[in-house]
Amino acid sequence: MGCASIPLVSEIREAVKERYSGLAKQLAVKPAAGASCGDEAGACCGGYAGEQLAEIGLTEAVSLGCGNPTLLAELRPGETVLDLGSGGGLDVLLSARRVSPGGHAYGVDMTDEMLELARANQASSGVENASFLKGTIEQVPLLDGSVDVVISNCVINLAEDKGAVIREAFRVLRAGGRFAVADMVEVETLPEEVKRRLDQWAGCISGTIPVDTYRGLLESAGFIAVEVEVYETRGIDGQPGKIGSAYLRARKPA
Repeated sequence: MGCASIPLVSEIREAVKERYSGLAKQLAVKPAAGASCGDEAGACCGGYAGEQLAEIGLTEAVSLGCGNPTLLAELRPGETVLDLGSGGGLDVLLSARRVSPGGHAYGVDMTDEMLELARANQASSGVENASFLKGTIEQVPLLDGSVDVVISNCVINLAEDKGAVIREAFRVLRAGGRFAVADMVEVETLPEEVKRRLDQWAGCISGTIPVDTYRGLLESAGFIAVEVEVYETRGIDGQPGKIGSAYLRARKPA
């Protein structure tokens, strides 16, 4: 019997979709505050502090991300922002507040349940300058050069073809636009058996890539001024290898 192969794109997408559809249904019934990395109530990592949630009028919610790209992006009033894989919409709503007046924040997600949750959160927040679009992060339903900033929070690692995601981010950015992402990366090589597991892929582990690979994809797409900061690392259930939470910033040439 031969070894199992790396999952197909369709298998990965369905596993991710199933996991996050379930999480959206769970959060819609009873949001969990402060879910942590690896929790069943969370996904990849982390949550936002209460004062940040208070900015958008939400007193109890969860971030399924691994950082805070809305601060990393240094958003300014009047800018247009796109969040790749917007989930429950927290980063979109926080971004919308930061680019007001005159700006707008878009979120794109492939999961109907997450879009429904995001729109419910928007209604609760009273934030009007935000829109949630259905689509994949490899094919964003926006025009070329239509946004000033692309953010994402622990989502790009979920895509099988990360190069396609990064090229799409480059496409929708205006000249001089900024890429500001929180994501999971591979810090020490993971075992092949971990890389083949769909549940680990949907859990932000198997799809991680090394920092140098990530940097190369950004530069190949045309980005300049690439910066990567790995700020936290952890092992994988006693197995060899490590993953890390990272901030990645880059710019489209003016």
